Amino acid sequence: MTWLAHQFPRFIRCRDAASAVEFAILVPVFLVLVFGIIVFGSHLAMVHGVQQLAAEAARRSIAGLNDTERASLAAGYVSTNAGSYPLIAADRLTVTSATSGANVFVVTVDYDASRSFIYALPTFVPMPPSRIERSAAIPFGGF
Repeated sequence: MTWLAHQFPRFIRCRDAASAVEFAILVPVFLVLVFGIIVFGSHLAMVHGVQQLAAEAARRSIAGLNDTERASLAAGYVSTNAGSYPLIAADRLTVTSATSGANVFVVTVDYDASRSFIYALPTFVPMPPSRIERSAAIPFGGF
């Protein structure tokens, strides 16, 4: 019997390196889960913030008497309150607004998230789109 044949049963029973092998197998899966949670959680927080800004700007804009004043009120609200959202940089927000259809005022907020920290992380997971655009419509003039 050769030395290898004699030592093989002992090698099979040995559990000294089992933890290292399990660690090597599970760490990539764990890292993908952690980075996925960080990336997509942060992206969803930015999307929610942009939607909230658009909705509140639309609500604020109905106090205007004409489209120019409504647009000014909406843009003013977004520029004033964008700083209260920690993942949104106010200098990368664009606000457009216009009357659409019969007596409906639409405010659209566009955010360029390409310089956000999530795009600097290692790409273990597919990255979400870097442009976030959300709209809010509000009727004016009664029901």
